[in-house]
Amino acid sequence: MGKHHISFTRALVMLICALFAVQAAAQSGRTVASDSEPFVYQVEQLQNAAGSAQTPLDLDTPMGLMESFMRAGEKEDWARAGAALDLANVDPAERQPEQLTAQLYDLMHRSVAFDWATLPDRPDAVDTTTTSKDPMSGVARRSLTIGQLELSNRTVPIRLARVQAPGGEPVWVFSRQTVENVPALYAVYGPSKFEKSLPPALRKQAFWTLAWWEVIALPLILFAGALAAALTYLAISRLRRRQDEDSKLYGVLQAIHLPATLLAFAGTFALVRLSFFRLSGPVKDLLDPLQLVLIIAAIIGIALSVIEALFDFATSQRTDELEAPDNNADRNFYTKMSAIRRIITVMILLAGIGFLLVASNLSSTLGFSIMASAGILGLVLAFAARKVLGDIMASVQIAFAQTARIGDAIRYDGQWCYVEKIGFTHLRLRTWDERRLIAPVSDFTNDSFENWTKEDASLMMHVELELDNRADVEALRQPFRDFVENDEDVVDPGDAQCEVVAQNARAMTVRFMARAADPKCGWAMHCRLRERMLQVASELDAGADREPAPAYFPREREVRMDLTRADEAQG
Repeated sequence: MGKHHISFTRALVMLICALFAVQAAAQSGRTVASDSEPFVYQVEQLQNAAGSAQTPLDLDTPMGLMESFMRAGEKEDWARAGAALDLANVDPAERQPEQLTAQLYDLMHRSVAFDWATLPDRPDAVDTTTTSKDPMSGVARRSLTIGQLELSNRTVPIRLARVQAPGGEPVWVFSRQTVENVPALYAVYGPSKFEKSLPPALRKQAFWTLAWWEVIALPLILFAGALAAALTYLAISRLRRRQDEDSKLYGVLQAIHLPATLLAFAGTFALVRLSFFRLSGPVKDLLDPLQLVLIIAAIIGIALSVIEALFDFATSQRTDELEAPDNNADRNFYTKMSAIRRIITVMILLAGIGFLLVASNLSSTLGFSIMASAGILGLVLAFAARKVLGDIMASVQIAFAQTARIGDAIRYDGQWCYVEKIGFTHLRLRTWDERRLIAPVSDFTNDSFENWTKEDASLMMHVELELDNRADVEALRQPFRDFVENDEDVVDPGDAQCEVVAQNARAMTVRFMARAADPKCGWAMHCRLRERMLQVASELDAGADREPAPAYFPREREVRMDLTRADEAQG
């Protein structure tokens, strides 16, 4: 009883599956051939322009279909070329086979970029060029996508299908869905009204896929773009000359000068193309990504230039305030804003690149299918830009850690400088004598440097003088004490020191130290201190007529080795 129940249940399940399969096949109008038959779509009747029994084209393979269809189209033999179209989805009352065939040929000839080398020349469309690791290796196909076009924010594939009518041979044709979409695609990618108004001689093919009118139009489009760019450049130049060089508008105009010129060229080029000309497929596939790259690059350039110009204007207008000893809050603020600006810049660049890759469909239109994998592309970019990426991260680290802030006084490479700008890969430093140093950010993360205004702007300045070993240092201390007590730039005179810090056979080194409120005051005080102590030493020095003492400035000594002690005593 149990065995009969199991058999009945199994039979019932198989019957239900069979009913579903029959229903699905009935709804689609096609059936799938059995394993022993060719892998095709079974149709009740092949509804092409030539009829089921007539195949004036070579429809045995995808390659044969495309070759014979394109040859017939070149001869404008639409009745013969129509054998390649499956008209099943086209309303019989509205069928115009020759018109549909001509429109499809125009699309394939001028708009669809398909690769002849990838078309199989076998009835079963098995791809013999793939490796064994490819899931489709050695697999027969009855549907083949050879191209695609964009239509109303969706991608429309151009497909070939292998169909078979009862009693007929399997043939390859343009699929019924593709044929159904031809009128809509032709309305977008077909000739414009301007092109239709041209004389027939200009609409004939010149070379490659270009018609004669396209050969003439391309230089005209480029000239229109160049003219718009030149006018934009001159207009911005004239407007900039009318502004004060220290004004905000002048800085913005100077920053966007070249990006705006580029946008004018690319925008005019695109506008003229879309309004009057619809170029053929290969030229269109080359110009569309290039045009998109130029427009996106120009927009990104304008956005980044405006951000950069406004930030530089804000910091340049407050240079003296930022360098003030007690203005730590503003230095912290502008340094953090500099880091945020760089982060925004990176985000804008990444967004622009991402939009470019998606909008231009580079992975299929320009042959980047091998590089379409995000992992491989990421590794290549990371390896190529590892030094630049490291510098960018270092600049952000400097800004957030605030080891060097905009407006800070630092000692770099033996020079006293102020930090003017923290860029992606370099810091711009202004020296005390108004020179500009460009220092790599790695120097500020890998090596040590002096930041004189990090915590306390006050600075201990020192002057070192080389004096004769016989100099009376005590005689110098009182003049030094008088100086530090009376000089306006010396703070906390009690910290001032006069010390002998080194000595050799020729001279000794005396160091005078005093504290100043900030580096600027310290530099001026340091110069005055050196001048005063040299003056005191000069006044105390005996001079040539009163040797050998007192002596403050070092003397050069000579010893006569040929004299005896008696000679020296008599001498």
